[in-house]
Amino acid sequence: MNQKEWNNQFEPHEIETISSSGMDLSEKERSGSFLQKDNQVQFYRSLSEGIEIMSTEEALKKLPEVREYYGKNFSLLNRDFPKDTEGGYFVRVKKGKTVELPIQACLFLKAQGFKQKVHNIIIIEEGARVYLITGCSASKAANEGFHLGISEFFIQKGAYLNFTMIHSWKEDVSVKPMGIALVEEGASFISNYVCLRPVREIVMYPTAVLSGDNARASFNSLILSYPGSLQDIGSRVILRGKNTQAEIIARAVSLGGKVISRGHLKAEAKDIKAHLECRGLILSETGTIHAIPEMESDFRDVDMSHEAAIGKINREEIEYLCSRGFTKNEAQSIIVRGFMDVNVLALPELLKKDIEALEEKTLKASF
Repeated sequence: MNQKEWNNQFEPHEIETISSSGMDLSEKERSGSFLQKDNQVQFYRSLSEGIEIMSTEEALKKLPEVREYYGKNFSLLNRDFPKDTEGGYFVRVKKGKTVELPIQACLFLKAQGFKQKVHNIIIIEEGARVYLITGCSASKAANEGFHLGISEFFIQKGAYLNFTMIHSWKEDVSVKPMGIALVEEGASFISNYVCLRPVREIVMYPTAVLSGDNARASFNSLILSYPGSLQDIGSRVILRGKNTQAEIIARAVSLGGKVISRGHLKAEAKDIKAHLECRGLILSETGTIHAIPEMESDFRDVDMSHEAAIGKINREEIEYLCSRGFTKNEAQSIIVRGFMDVNVLALPELLKKDIEALEEKTLKASF
């Protein structure tokens, strides 16, 4: 859509919210785009050869082979999933294709009380490399909204997917993402999650299955929790191939909300290496952070570790920054921004700068 079309379909505050979830409206620095409002797909397009983008419903109708992927990852783990979805995006990057600029998708809630249920299918063919950024956000009018996002990732032999999900909701929206990634031999799946704005409730526990030898997965998250929020956010990696590697890193700051940070590493093969780390800051007497690390192994020859730390900002740090001319709130914002270092997200410089700007703006407003 051009700027005029954006202005005709969305209010200025809605455009700002959509942009805050990582959507580049100009598309100048993107390789493809997808936008869905409530249950209506607004537009999609590929801006580079070797990339297919459309709604999942359309892909299932036009591309018979896509039906083999629908629900495949859930069957792999014997899990049920809701079938009553509407829309969602289908992305396929062809064999050997390296995509320099990120592909972007946005799932937007606009109608009051709307229950958005989408199913996304992402296929990265053998040897392909791509960055995909998904922004989920809600209009001021979307009171009591609900979002269910089912995502199935297929990262084929030697492929690389860096997936970043940015949530920009509101105080009375409930969210339940469900994601499973199947990672084949020599492939890499990096999943970054960012939630810096208020939300009523988020419950998510995505899983990566490293089915091939030498596969790798990394889950990284930055969470800011506000009063009245519950964010039950975790990640699981099942290491089935030999010489596979996994890492789960979480940074959480509670301004009064409750954060449950889960992590589960399961070794089902020899010679694997995995690490789990959770660090939290509590800045309010009403805030809660609960770290729940889990590790399992069926073998002796593995290297698995975890660490967790929860605390508060040292008074000396605040006093030092105040002595340098900052107010107490400014000092807190600086310290939290340093704690929630975007370098834990394996991002290209382009996306890293966007998230740093979003983080700085959000923290200034929060304090």
